[in-house]
Parts: sequence; structure tokens; C-alpha cells
Amino acid sequence: MKRLTISDIATMAGVSNGTVSYALNDRPGVSAQTRERILRIADELGWRPSAAARALKVARAQTVGLAITRDAATLGIEPFFMRFIAGMEGELAAHRTGLLLQVAGDHHEALETMRDWWAEKRVDGVIVTDLWNHDLRLPELERMGVPTVLVGAPRPGCPFPAVWSDDAAAVTTAVDHLVELGHRDIARVAGLTALQHTHVRTGAFRAAAVRHGLRSAPVLATDYSWEQGALATHHLLTGRLRPTAIVFDNDVMALAGLSAARQLGVAVPGELSIVAGDDSQLCEMVYPALTAVSRNVQAYGAAVARVLLDSVGDGTGDSRQEPTARLRVRGSTAPADRGRRDRDTLDRDTLDRQTLRVPAVSARDRAVPWTPAAPAPVPPQERRRSRPTG
Repeated sequence: MKRLTISDIATMAGVSNGTVSYALNDRPGVSAQTRERILRIADELGWRPSAAARALKVARAQTVGLAITRDAATLGIEPFFMRFIAGMEGELAAHRTGLLLQVAGDHHEALETMRDWWAEKRVDGVIVTDLWNHDLRLPELERMGVPTVLVGAPRPGCPFPAVWSDDAAAVTTAVDHLVELGHRDIARVAGLTALQHTHVRTGAFRAAAVRHGLRSAPVLATDYSWEQGALATHHLLTGRLRPTAIVFDNDVMALAGLSAARQLGVAVPGELSIVAGDDSQLCEMVYPALTAVSRNVQAYGAAVARVLLDSVGDGTGDSRQEPTARLRVRGSTAPADRGRRDRDTLDRDTLDRQTLRVPAVSARDRAVPWTPAAPAPVPPQERRRSRPTG
């Protein structure tokens, strides 16, 4: 006689295999009514778990999961996540634990991925990055009872431990540095505004701007990519109130900003100072080297892994705050050019050579998908002739 399986029970109950597994193993994620129906059907059919299944029940997967909600193309060139994952891997490997990594298109897709992992017992816990101000993943992970660690500040009413650093202090330090150099028109090129850490950083930037009485402090939202970093820089440098300094949310966009400034004939740091929101070898491979907000990202990843391992092991994983990033001053920041008090835009000849179509910055909770034509390179002789003077 064929042995009764979970699939047989699922067919009779009209539910998925994962739902049956949750019910039979008394795990959260199934309503009381559905659980009762599944248990009744299992009892009527005479279902009993095999000895092998009972042995596996107490075993762990020895794997944790990370479902990243970022564009795969952006991840491929962004050093932060590579170093963060390397730090996690080092700590996990020391405890004979693997990392299951999945790139998801959005939070719904990431949540479905984590649901499948948990139902199939492929992971012992998960790491949640890129927290949104209103994050649908957290209540569902709590309902399922999945050991979880947040990469971001602790949340009131949320049971999960968090690992974070003071993003506001890091941005404030960058603005203070620029103000000390005499800058009064400072812009910020931010990431996705739906993200919690972007919200915190922008709030800190605006508070610092008010405290210092800056003349202008515009904020442009992007998707962290090179393309949008370059476009945002063009938009700022060809506008009515051209900033003398720009703070970018990551190193990739800061490099794009340096390139865009050169195409427009704007000298860095003579006419424009640049600060990168992340630090990496990329910041030292260009001239001038970029002043950057620097932190030990690999140690940050290792700390996240340790807290999750503690949460999975005996439930003792506690929230912890990592050291605040420090500003590493390099060649891309210098005193503001006090000879240009009116902050005129570039001359008309230079503007006419640009083929940009920059839309207004959206007030909605996401970045505007900017798709401009690529600006034509400006020859060196034209660059000298079109450079604004005091």
C-alpha cells in the first residue's frame, strides 16, 4: 500500500504543501480554522510522520537567507553590498552556516521568497535590508515566527533585533565640514526616498542646512545608479542656483558627479566640492580622490550575522549600534570660491551644447526614472572658454 504523504493531505484539504507542513509541525502562519481542518483530515487518513522526518524536525538548515530588493545591475557595481555580504560570509562560515542570497524586484517578491524558504525549511532565519518607512515584510515575518535581524534602526513595537549606525550624525558631519570651508549653497543627491535611512539622512541634511542658515539646500531623489547620479549633477550645475558643494548618497553617484562636472568644465574642487556617502577604493582611484563618509562595512556585515546566529541559536540576539561613520577628507573638498557671489549658471554656449531633458523632482515616495540623452563631451579648449568667471 502506498504510504500517505503531505501532498495527499494537501490535495484533500485544498491547500499547499507548505500550509500542511506548518499545520502538522505546529508552526505559525496558518489560521486556527485551517489548522484544525488539516489535522482532522490527517487523523482520518491515519497519517504518521516517518522516523526520518522526526529526526529532521529537530535539525537546522544551517543556512540563513538574504533577499535584497535592489536592481541587479545596480548591485553589480555598488561596492557597499559586496563588502557587507563578505563580512556576513566570514562570520557565518566560522559557524558552519551558509548564506542563501536572492535578488528580488520588490518587497512583495522578497516576501514570497522568504515565505518559501521558511515553509521548505531551507533557512533558519533571515536578514532584512533596505527598510522602508512602512515595510510590509516585517509584520508578516513576525506572524510566521521567522528569526529576523533588521539592518537599520530599531522600530517601536517590532520584536526583531536591529543592527545600525547613526546615519544622521554622519550626514551632519559632512555638512559641517563643507560649511567650515565656506560653502553656503550645498545640494544633496539622495537615494530612494521610500527607504528609512534615506529619510533619516535627508532629515539630518535639512536640519543642518537650517542650523547653518544655508542659502540653498536642494535634495534630488535617485535610484543610486551612475546614470541618475550623473543626471542629477547636470541638473544642479545647469540650474539657476548652482551649488558649490554636493553630498551624494553613495560612492558610485559621487564618481558620476565628478565625471559630469568635468564634462561641464566645472573644476573639482576649485568650483565644486564633492562628498561621497560611502567610502571604497573607487573613491581613491580617481583624481581628485573623493572625500567620503567612511565606515567598516565588512565589520557591519559580520555584526549582523552574529546577531542573527544568536537569535537562531538561543534567542538571545540583541540590537546593537555600530560605530558612527567618520568623514575621511581627501582632495575633492576645498574652500568655496568667494569670487562667485551671484552663483550664475553656465554661459549660454555651454548650455546649448547639452542635450539634457531633466524633469522636475517628484514629491512622491520614489525616485523619478530619468532617461536623458547622453550629454556630448566638451572639448578642453571649449571647456576653458565656457567656464564661468567671477
